[in-house]
Amino acid sequence: MHPNGRSSCLRLTFYRRERADLSHCIKRLCRSALSRCLRLALCTAFGSLSLFAFPAAGDDALPPAVRLALGSAQIPDSAVSVWVQPVDAPAPSLSVNARAGMNPASVMKLVTAFAAFDQLGPTHTWSTRVASDTTVSQGVLTGNLYVVGSGDPALDKDRVGKLLRRLRGLGIERIAGDIVLDGSVLQLPPHDPDAFDGRGLRPYNSGPHGLLMHYNTLELALFPGRQPNEAVTVLAEPPLAGVVVDNRLVTSAAGCDVWYRDLEARIEPGPRLVLSGSLPAACGPRTWSAAPLAPAEFGAALVAALWAEAGGRLDGQVRSGLTPASAQTLLTHESPPLADIVRDMNKWSNNVIARQLLASLGTTYQGEAAEARDMVTLGARATAERLATAGLPVDSLVIENGAGLSRIERVPAETLGQMLLLAWQRPWMPEYISALPVAGLDGTARRRLRNSPASGQAHIKTGTLNGVRAIAGYVLDRNSRRHVVVMMVNHPEAGASASAQDALLEWVWGAQP
Repeated sequence: MHPNGRSSCLRLTFYRRERADLSHCIKRLCRSALSRCLRLALCTAFGSLSLFAFPAAGDDALPPAVRLALGSAQIPDSAVSVWVQPVDAPAPSLSVNARAGMNPASVMKLVTAFAAFDQLGPTHTWSTRVASDTTVSQGVLTGNLYVVGSGDPALDKDRVGKLLRRLRGLGIERIAGDIVLDGSVLQLPPHDPDAFDGRGLRPYNSGPHGLLMHYNTLELALFPGRQPNEAVTVLAEPPLAGVVVDNRLVTSAAGCDVWYRDLEARIEPGPRLVLSGSLPAACGPRTWSAAPLAPAEFGAALVAALWAEAGGRLDGQVRSGLTPASAQTLLTHESPPLADIVRDMNKWSNNVIARQLLASLGTTYQGEAAEARDMVTLGARATAERLATAGLPVDSLVIENGAGLSRIERVPAETLGQMLLLAWQRPWMPEYISALPVAGLDGTARRRLRNSPASGQAHIKTGTLNGVRAIAGYVLDRNSRRHVVVMMVNHPEAGASASAQDALLEWVWGAQP
């Protein structure tokens, strides 16, 4: 190594000269003939010194550590959009390609959550109603029973079961007619679960529904055997009347890398859900999931099974239909508040909840196109208008489903950043931020920054698609100052950009006052 190499690097680090020169110097250190341990120590030291050099306002150069990580992933700066601003500052401290419309993947859920909190409020609830237009005589409901949906995003099996047990508690033992499920509150366009990636049985591809039940998801608990070729035990929840689970899974001796790689599911007439492939014994018990039915059919199968479990009898069938105006309410059941539902959505990036929220926002839309009655389109318009009314730039905003599971959704980092700043000033700010995963601790960010001093200091929403990787949220720096941080990468190698995003979070955490 050249004798001036180290002193040159020190001068560049301490005096914060041209960042491109610093990046070159760090690379040269890491490639030197020094021992591996010394190289690692020097590179770590110099990387840390440059990492925490906070730029002046208006400086559009990416931090050296971020640029190095992007370079290692062969991602050009032009494929990256970044916005960083302290919540108490008048202007961003870092803005790179911030006005370019970028695919945010699941970070789009932040936009949906903002609009939902702003329009509905964090205490908003949905009410599911049970009604009848006939009488009960000696334990028999002589006509139909109606379950009327409200667009509740979180009507899970436990709450459906509670509703049906309460019916039994009212003295109803047998329903002489049908159980009619009414999801007409949400008027929706046709939904093809295979359209996005051809994997229609994956629950993340399920569409919204006015009477969505248990997120349209069949949970599959998998228990591999101890030896290769032993059967894998499968327990399916919740019960779905008429659905047969055909388990052909076997145990393998492979290592536990991507545990679900060799699992396959398909639906056959019946309906029959066929599970095939293998699960390594080394993986231990795992939870898989599937969406074997469309939401209306899933709800019918669930209600039929739970009514029988509650000891109820049904002469007719469970089917979709409309509730007559003459029907009288027997009981109602409230959802958890919106704040709890958004937390479930953002902590674990639940696409079905996001789609439900966007459609629910469509029911509140009062604009010129309200007569269109497509709640997804109206929800997208309501969201865009809510942001525009708040003074946010929306010219490049494109919303398809509000979940980010899209190839056409777009939002600039500037819009996201300013929206997060505005959310910081809203009365529902605590609920909004607490719904975000905490880097290194929970949710979809639990594996980020694990061995970093910034672990636990960033509330961030993550987003990943093929060719897309994004983060957005809030970072508390080492001086207890909070910053809004947005970074989106749209590039074929975007999947390799996690280290660059972590470097940005660490750079913000280490900011000088």
